Amino acid sequence: MNRLIIAIDGPVGSGKSTLARRVAQLLGYVYLDTGAMYRALALKALRRGITLTDEAAARIARAANAD
Repeated sequence: MNRLIIAIDGPVGSGKSTLARRVAQLLGYVYLDTGAMYRALALKALRRGITLTDEAAARIARAANAD
């Protein structure tokens, strides 16, 4: 089975997330908010005093749990 990935881009506040959630719901897809994932990993790195250019930040991302 071929998997379809849909990416929606646009300016801040234009309704991207709202549209993406609705499209996913209508198509029976999983909605994945990668922006929220990025912000969560950045916060975790900052709280640990790790710069985002550091290899340690990459290790945090690889070890991240999506629960």
